[in-house]
Amino acid sequence: MAAIFRLGNRQILSQLRNEKLGMLSLVRPVTLKAQPATKEIDIGHDERNMQLGRPQSPHLTIYSFQLTSMLSITHRATGMMLAGYAIMWGTGAVVLPDTIPHYLDALQQAHVGGFVLSMGKFMLAFPMCYHFWNGIRHLAWDLGRFLTIKEVYATGYAMLALTVASAIALTSM
Repeated sequence: MAAIFRLGNRQILSQLRNEKLGMLSLVRPVTLKAQPATKEIDIGHDERNMQLGRPQSPHLTIYSFQLTSMLSITHRATGMMLAGYAIMWGTGAVVLPDTIPHYLDALQQAHVGGFVLSMGKFMLAFPMCYHFWNGIRHLAWDLGRFLTIKEVYATGYAMLALTVASAIALTSM
């Protein structure tokens, strides 16, 4: 056995000593041939997945909406609505030639029905009430209160009830 290893070592060492053009004879020379890059077909993500036979994810068709995510989305939406109202009222105060009582008198003279007027008031009051009560809820969370799932859902439903009740109360004024 030792003789076989000795013979193998001698052959490897003799090949390592033979140098060919500065390279070891054990290393096989490789030549790379330059080729132009292949141009990728410019197709969309969905088309490519269809060609590859990949299924499309049903993401929104199987998603069940949760109270927590919906309340978060609507909190942001009501914040944007309130900012829009502030911009509209401020721009109107600067641009319109008459004062607000003049426009309120014009609205009364137009004999707008009570239902339409009430709906207009409700549309102004609801985002403010919602954003207010949900903001109180968020402040309670910042204090470390009502953070379990059961409490989050309970405060969510309570906040919705307070929002509707206070918006109706403001509408009836």
